[in-house]
Amino acid sequence: MIGYAVPNTLATTFTGLEFVNPFVLASAPPTESKRKILKAFESGWGGVVTKTIGLHPVENVAGPKTIFQRASEAKPYVSRAKRPETVSHSSWNWELISDQPLELWLPDLEEIKTTYPDRMLIASIMAGAGNVEEMNNWRKLATACVNAGCDAIELNMSCPHMDRKDMGAHIANDEDIIRSILQAVTSAVSVPIWVKLTPSTSSLVDAAGVAYASGAAAISLCNTFPSMPLMDPETLKFEVEVDGLVTSGGQGGLAILNQALQRVSDISRAYPDKAISGIGGIKGFHEAFNFIVHGAGNLQVCTAAMEEKGSGGVGVKLIQELTQDLGDYLKRKGFSSIEEFRGIARERIVEHSQIRRKSEAYNGGYEKSA
Repeated sequence: MIGYAVPNTLATTFTGLEFVNPFVLASAPPTESKRKILKAFESGWGGVVTKTIGLHPVENVAGPKTIFQRASEAKPYVSRAKRPETVSHSSWNWELISDQPLELWLPDLEEIKTTYPDRMLIASIMAGAGNVEEMNNWRKLATACVNAGCDAIELNMSCPHMDRKDMGAHIANDEDIIRSILQAVTSAVSVPIWVKLTPSTSSLVDAAGVAYASGAAAISLCNTFPSMPLMDPETLKFEVEVDGLVTSGGQGGLAILNQALQRVSDISRAYPDKAISGIGGIKGFHEAFNFIVHGAGNLQVCTAAMEEKGSGGVGVKLIQELTQDLGDYLKRKGFSSIEEFRGIARERIVEHSQIRRKSEAYNGGYEKSA
């Protein structure tokens, strides 16, 4: 039809919420304060997940909380050292959840939502497990954040560096705990509940199934992977340490992209009708596209935003680039939204035995019986 323009839109509906675009700042330093969140929305992000809000005392390490590693073709190939002709490799952090108490967050959340009513404000929350008091803490956090105007809640069951064994990634493999927390939160609020599970488990698909069955509207994947910073062979110092000591932290950024896609693919193929918020290594549209084709309907970004110089850590140019490139892609391909290509990779993911071999006689490595 001559002169017909195929409509395209960046708007997406995810867990019943209307996003002006599918790009969201993940729960991390970019969303640690009212100032940063307001700047993020001013810059064009469709939503934010706040830095995790809790009720237990939080105090960060007496030194750097986050470092950025860069890759080079010259030795050392990966290092945080500032060198010419390097590219981003990953981030590493041992930062804890927000040290701002709930009572200070609540008026900030109200102001943010009032200022940007068309943007989605998701509160990340964390409490403990194993007793009535902690279940009440989950309810208290969720209720307070929703009453302050939050559109959804993300349950942090994935932080890889918590001392308390009843918090974060420590509890994401326990199906009874997942059920109890979701029961507590869904009984207290009626907004969509996203569950952020740890990617570092062999039972991720089962844990996601329990979360969905217990009322989760979406699974958020992936949080950072447990990891160690590098040590310099000359100085025998870690690239980040306090008094010569280090502990497990979380690796994010481009280095975890392929692993994150695997986790999203696993969940999406097991539960194709369920929602997934994709996280891990999104630096541009190419990476975001890959999460979408594996089934993600929402895209969270952290490291790339933090690395952008002059943006205050919220990715001012990044969100402009992401929305521009997605818009151009939709127009070029004649798609009206990301839903037209979301999940198209699923049917092409098969077992190893289904990949064509050089010989038709290959039977998967098993010896033929006599």
